[in-house]
Amino acid sequence: MRENPVCHLFGIRYPIVQGGMLGVSCPELASAISNAGGLGMLSGAKAVNEMRAEIRQTAELTDKPFGVNLPLHAVKDRAVEIAELLAEEGVKVV
Repeated sequence: MRENPVCHLFGIRYPIVQGGMLGVSCPELASAISNAGGLGMLSGAKAVNEMRAEIRQTAELTDKPFGVNLPLHAVKDRAVEIAELLAEEGVKVV
């Protein structure tokens, strides 16, 4: 398989990135995508305490990279708080 820049950038096997679908994306789905070689994504349009719990649960379910989709239009009033949470939890892909 040829080296793919997306794979190299995110440290994944396949150039597949799951959308952070609000209401559908969950730790089980994101970790399954990551464990299969893609990049699983959680939704970032949730309450901070709920996001923290989902990030931690996903980290328990996979040792592979995953990220959080952060729709700024939906979280503009708490974007700084969410960015701080993502940094605290060590989320590397946003």
